[in-house]
Amino acid sequence: MTGTRVLTALVLIPVVLAVVLLTPTYVVAVALAVVTVQALREYFALGDAIGQRAYRCWTIFCSVLLIAQTWRATRPFAHALVIAGSTTTDPSFPAAQIAAASHRFSAIYSSGTLFFLFVLGVTVLTLFTRRPLVETLPAAGISSSALLLVAFPLSFAVRLHASSVNGPRLLLFPLAITWAADTTAYFVGRAMGKHPLAPHISPKKTWEGSIGGIVGSLLIGYAASFFLTIPLVHLLAMAFLGNVAGQMGDLLESAYKRSAGVKDSGSLLPGHGGVLDRIDALILCVPVVWYYIVLVGV
Repeated sequence: MTGTRVLTALVLIPVVLAVVLLTPTYVVAVALAVVTVQALREYFALGDAIGQRAYRCWTIFCSVLLIAQTWRATRPFAHALVIAGSTTTDPSFPAAQIAAASHRFSAIYSSGTLFFLFVLGVTVLTLFTRRPLVETLPAAGISSSALLLVAFPLSFAVRLHASSVNGPRLLLFPLAITWAADTTAYFVGRAMGKHPLAPHISPKKTWEGSIGGIVGSLLIGYAASFFLTIPLVHLLAMAFLGNVAGQMGDLLESAYKRSAGVKDSGSLLPGHGGVLDRIDALILCVPVVWYYIVLVGV
């Protein structure tokens, strides 16, 4: 089992590194959309296991549209026009019109607009499909949770990649701390794990493994100081907070699986389970790193 797990990682990690570090943001967005669709399919399967059938096609469509919208919002043309309009001294420059266009741009490409579109679609599906009424609330619930708990947080990877010239390395940071945490937590937990972390959710996870995972992430935070122009104290803080968020995401997905009565979300990745099993920590880790960078201003 361990050999299969390692072999799968050795195949996947170079591919992920190549996409993140060597391709433009739109390629990252496309790759993320593919991963998100598979993760959603596995999430829907968990819902099916407890009798909650989602509006699959509509939820997947809105999730892919959310990622495309997030990528489009990173394109700087509208913001460049607003800056030009606010700094020019030419009285004939249509600053008011540009400000209004920027407002419309922000409204169209906001997450709120996408969520409202999703609600409208769920409304139409609820009112005009022939599903039994007893399925109405479960279908809306599992569809909404899929968009909110899987697709939306994953879309922050596009924002992080496009955030600056160092965006690819910034996106690699939460990936690296998650990989390091998974590896160290796995081996430390197997070697000396005795105290269960959350036995009602994931009986095999231990406090020892959790602490080992934090140490692994902090080591990556230190190593990143040689590649990122971010003060070490902030890298260590991001590594710690990202690790905690990642462990919470891992436990959250374990709770989904326990609710559905399954061990893995899928079997696509030998030794790891499904795609959702592989990215569960990133679902919370990536947004936490993004918000730390934005709010702290590093």
